[in-house]
Amino acid sequence: MDYFEAVKQRRSIRAFTAQPVEADKLEKILEAANAAPSAGNLQAYEIHAVKTTKARRALAAATRGQDYVAAAPVVLVFCRHPARAEKYGDRGRNLYSVQDATIACTYAMLASTALGLATVWVGAFDDEAVWKAIGAPEGITPVAMLPIGYPGEKPEPTSRRGLDTLVHEV
Repeated sequence: MDYFEAVKQRRSIRAFTAQPVEADKLEKILEAANAAPSAGNLQAYEIHAVKTTKARRALAAATRGQDYVAAAPVVLVFCRHPARAEKYGDRGRNLYSVQDATIACTYAMLASTALGLATVWVGAFDDEAVWKAIGAPEGITPVAMLPIGYPGEKPEPTSRRGLDTLVHEV
């Protein structure tokens, strides 16, 4: 699938089939995330690939009711790694590391779509509970979760703002 088609086809999917994500597809998704740009190419983020039922259930519990997280065969948890952005001081630790994680998550989301898989960005969760569920070391903070699987639904496109109200020329 070409890039613009992937952008056009991407939807937030909250229902997944039981079909597992093939290892080669997951590797392509992770390679795409790894290719994402980052501040100073420091890659101030970590990715935790959560596959076990127990850990996926713990992640779902951390989301305050977003039970579909556990239904996805794979959940990628993107975490900021502030120490990797130390070069840029407070801005690197507090902003660039978050931006790095979110850009990588976006690349993974679009790669998943291009491979015929479904995703949904999950940002509402209890940080501490997610941190414990993935067994992250001290200093690593979850930023976003990306459940990935085969779609169990096909929602219609949502409306978007017109470029005339979104874009401001200067």
